[in-house]
Amino acid sequence: MKTTSFLFATVLMTAPFASAAADLTPPDAARKPHVVKAPFGAERNDEYYWLRDDDRKNPEMLAYLKAENEYADALMAPLKPLQEALYKEIVGRIKQDDSSVPYRERGYWYYTRFETGKDYPVHARRKGSMEAAEEVLLDVNALAEGKGYYSVGDYEVTQDNGILAYAEDAVGRRQYVIKFKNLATGELYPDQITGVSPNLVWADDNKTLFYVENDPETLLTVRVKKHVLGTPASQDVLVYEEKDDSFYMGIGRTRDDKFICIGVESTVSSESRCAPAANPAEFTVLAPRERDVEYSADHLDGRWVIRTNWNAQNFKIMTAPDGATSRDQWKEWVPHSDKVYIEGFELFDGFTAISERSEGLERIRLLRADGKEEYVKADEPAYSMGLDVNSEHDTDWLRYSYTSMTTPATTYELNTKTGERRQLKQQPVIGYDATKYTTERVWVEARDGTKVPVSLVYKNGFKKDGTAALLQYGYGSYGASMDPGFSGPVVSLLDRGMVYAIAHIRGGQEMGRAWYDNGKLLHKKNTFTDFVDVTDALVKQGYAAKDRVAAMGGSAGGLLMGAITNLAPDKYRAIVSQVPFVDVVTTMLDPTIPLTTNEYDEWGNPEKKEFYDYIVTYSPYDNLKSHAYPAIFVGTGLWDSQVQYWEPAKYVARLRDVNTGKLPVLFRTNMEAGHGGKSGRFRRYQEMSEYYAFVLDQLGADTAVK
Repeated sequence: MKTTSFLFATVLMTAPFASAAADLTPPDAARKPHVVKAPFGAERNDEYYWLRDDDRKNPEMLAYLKAENEYADALMAPLKPLQEALYKEIVGRIKQDDSSVPYRERGYWYYTRFETGKDYPVHARRKGSMEAAEEVLLDVNALAEGKGYYSVGDYEVTQDNGILAYAEDAVGRRQYVIKFKNLATGELYPDQITGVSPNLVWADDNKTLFYVENDPETLLTVRVKKHVLGTPASQDVLVYEEKDDSFYMGIGRTRDDKFICIGVESTVSSESRCAPAANPAEFTVLAPRERDVEYSADHLDGRWVIRTNWNAQNFKIMTAPDGATSRDQWKEWVPHSDKVYIEGFELFDGFTAISERSEGLERIRLLRADGKEEYVKADEPAYSMGLDVNSEHDTDWLRYSYTSMTTPATTYELNTKTGERRQLKQQPVIGYDATKYTTERVWVEARDGTKVPVSLVYKNGFKKDGTAALLQYGYGSYGASMDPGFSGPVVSLLDRGMVYAIAHIRGGQEMGRAWYDNGKLLHKKNTFTDFVDVTDALVKQGYAAKDRVAAMGGSAGGLLMGAITNLAPDKYRAIVSQVPFVDVVTTMLDPTIPLTTNEYDEWGNPEKKEFYDYIVTYSPYDNLKSHAYPAIFVGTGLWDSQVQYWEPAKYVARLRDVNTGKLPVLFRTNMEAGHGGKSGRFRRYQEMSEYYAFVLDQLGADTAVK
């Protein structure tokens, strides 16, 4: 039920916060009867369905979101000093005038740099060497001036290095506008293309641009078109249209720059069609799509190299000759392994670098032309390693990235002939000393006997005596692996005595393709129970006190948060749920909502009774019930195109109806942002500092302003 005040009995709650909460009444959204029907006849009442407004203009809806923001402001007011201190700490660790590692392409060195005090990057290049004069491609600070949100999604330079095409989003809804810039004069061309995804490829003639057009309602990538510079966008020619709305689409160039390829993929199938970049008149299918067969292809040295799960759950690598048009022409090169998941590869003239996963950790295998193999070495028990920008194939040097929960992101360059390794850059973290922190990898046995890996980090001096506060993070969907990398903001939690853990639960791909398959569709609940079982194990092993555990996740990880909150509300003191996917049934029943049809093979199509009956048992919105819930912080963006704002809005409104507890529920809507939150490198840390302050306060951690 809705409460008129929050009276905190727990000693963990600070007095100022409790006092402020006791005097506040949370917003009460109106209930309006609405029945959501499934095609086979099932019905559900959705009394907050009215909060959905595709145009974002409904005054009553906007007033409710405003009231929730004002309530959050008032409730968080006593923690404002802590929030500001956290923000200063986090931003204070950032080297403000930092720059990326330059890479060479067609005679130019490309890089991105930041200037002190500014939110956005400057994309630049230098001809011949880094000692040459700088040429600014895009000063994103100038482009973003006066805008509440701004993002450059992609930019590409013509093969003759003279013209830049870039895609910008000034709303946050991931509907981009393509613009063109003459790099010799700095002038913008009058050409503009609207309603597109940030995916651009130039043909070799330096005037024809291929791009992907979005459906204006569903935002699905539906058409590839080509634009000739200097002509109206209305005359752009349709190159390819995808009729199956369960597929995403993208375009790119092959490693040797000889082909432009259109790739389409669903959760379980993919297909590539390619054309010569010098004359991209006709795109030929490399192999026709087939359900449950995925592949991606690259080209070098007169052959196609293909990563595929065709009769290979963990993927294998095959080759095919030029002109191949079916899988019958493929030959196995790197065989399948039950223990090693092949994640990707990079082709070079003298070797191939293969990114793999084994026992939940990443590694890079070097496969030489003579068939000899070796692995790039790592020095820590839990780490993340991956291929970096390798823009040229005619080199002996491999660039790769390395990080761990105690080691900031590091870029290395390895000479594959001599073994020489050079550190090109390590992310500068002002005031941070890695020797003061410890990272661990532990294994937890889930309730069905499955071993789940967990990565942990804490400050030296931590005692595993069951008294500490813990923040546990998870995602567990789409086969996305949450690898143990360094996080500068997390240091502020560690310095206040907290433990930070990443639960590598099923639904990700840390342990191979089966790890993903066992955490989706009719196995989705494994994701949620794995997370709860990790919490139980960490508490039992003394990493945290049972009443000092917080959990955090976003997007599909927000679904995870909603599910575990319903499943085991007593095991968590606080929950942070960012842009959460919490109304699974209603959303998946509506194909007009952006991206819904692409998700059927991830969650199941609830128009089919089998999937409906399963999803409705875990969908967070549908499983809220009368219970004392943890303290919950929910964040969203009004213009979110991935998870629509009304999902968390409805969830919070219904949660307020059934919550019998006295801990705070906060709902924060960024009225100018989309799925990724505020734009700019510093603004997102303002949001983060708020929910970090919320967690620290709820867990009774050190909230002193340092």
